[in-house]
Amino acid sequence: MDTDSIQKKQVEEANKALEHTLSEFNSLHTGKASPAMVEGVVVDVSSYGSSMPLRDIAAITTPDARLIQIQPWDQTVMKDVEKALQKANLGINPVIDGALIRLNIPELSKERRQDMVKVAHKHAEDGRISIRQARRNAMESLKASEKEESLSEDDVKRVEKEIQKTTDDFVEKINQALTHKEQELLRI
Repeated sequence: MDTDSIQKKQVEEANKALEHTLSEFNSLHTGKASPAMVEGVVVDVSSYGSSMPLRDIAAITTPDARLIQIQPWDQTVMKDVEKALQKANLGINPVIDGALIRLNIPELSKERRQDMVKVAHKHAEDGRISIRQARRNAMESLKASEKEESLSEDDVKRVEKEIQKTTDDFVEKINQALTHKEQELLRI
């Protein structure tokens, strides 16, 4: 494996980790309704015999800043959606209103905001771990190709520095996103 493909693979893995971390941040609600809070909730649809993300079986809207409305395309899955939302531990109770499920977003208490910051820190650390794993994979591939293709020691050192710089850049992006999310969560 040549050094370019090793670095490209590392960037792809780090990008996936960053995107996942950012989507986890989006799922943390700040007292303001957002479809991202619920669209990834997995619903065990008994009538279909499978599990599906909520976004695949319902329309999710936010008519105002404190309300999420979910309208399943198939009314027979209404109870399944309600159960999934309760199990998702969002801190919000779903209310069935005819063909809609409403989620009223409560004002966040100071303690709840601090809990959410702790969750954000955990998501950020998980992202950093994934990025470091991408670095580890790249370094192992580099060592293997050094033996196979007899790369010069200078080339190996140069690529190692580039791999570390890529890692540092992605970790910094996660840290910036975490700082932004903390400010958003603690804003009163």
